[in-house]
Amino acid sequence: MKSADPAVIMDDDFSIRRMEREDVDFAIGLAREEGWNPGIHDADAFYAQDPDGFLIGEVDGEPVACTSMVRYNDTFAFWGLLIVREEHRGRGYGLAVSNAALDHAGDRIIGGDGVVAMQQKYRDRLGFEILYRNIRYQGIGGGEAPQELIQASEIPFNDLSAYDTAIFSAPRPRFLRPWLFQEDATALASTGPDGEVRGYGVIRRCFDGHKIGPIFADTPAIAAALLDGLAAAVPGEAFFFDVPEPNAAAVALAQERKMETVFETARIYRGGAPAVPLERVFGVTTFELG
Repeated sequence: MKSADPAVIMDDDFSIRRMEREDVDFAIGLAREEGWNPGIHDADAFYAQDPDGFLIGEVDGEPVACTSMVRYNDTFAFWGLLIVREEHRGRGYGLAVSNAALDHAGDRIIGGDGVVAMQQKYRDRLGFEILYRNIRYQGIGGGEAPQELIQASEIPFNDLSAYDTAIFSAPRPRFLRPWLFQEDATALASTGPDGEVRGYGVIRRCFDGHKIGPIFADTPAIAAALLDGLAAAVPGEAFFFDVPEPNAAAVALAQERKMETVFETARIYRGGAPAVPLERVFGVTTFELG
């Protein structure tokens, strides 16, 4: 089956097309099979940011590969969800969908999170630079939420979005709204004396336990309160917390709570790197979209 877009036709057997919304569920399913443990409601927020940024590779109409290249604005995109079904690996399908994704990004700076096994290929074959590690910690929820925290829904969305934009690599309101207010999730915030946002965080249900992400905060103390508040929302249940290693205070938060290291990626960029205040990034939003 050939793609409707002749620019991404590979041959008569393999073709690449843009995903429809329901195809993103297929990609999330592949991520689950790979052990990446995505959130059960991730697809809606992912697709909302850039519906053209999700690609699926097919052989005679059978889905065999996928990836995403989500464009946030004219200068920044994020690459993720690169998966080829195991029985179809080694045939060039991964490289084909990767090249189609890179074409979608154009001349934007591209970010990504590369698993250990793929990092050398990203660097040597595709020109990405490895900047630092992201470390996944696992803990068990419980405890009491700090009283100073409030529900994120109590803050005007534009205020939360502006705070997020000041820390993330680009504005992402189309993603952020469904992310904050998805089902089976808790979003908490910290505010200053005049109601200004000083930090926020989200915990969402995944196929295995829960994931915290992001935690953006002005200080380690605010980040600690958010981490404890989000953990309190899932008493007795496993949760995961992805920390950029250069933020020593974030690593300390996990270690002080005796959380276990279970996974890592490398943050990679091509075309430069955006100016991100990593001292305020205590928890990565998601390895798939940055």
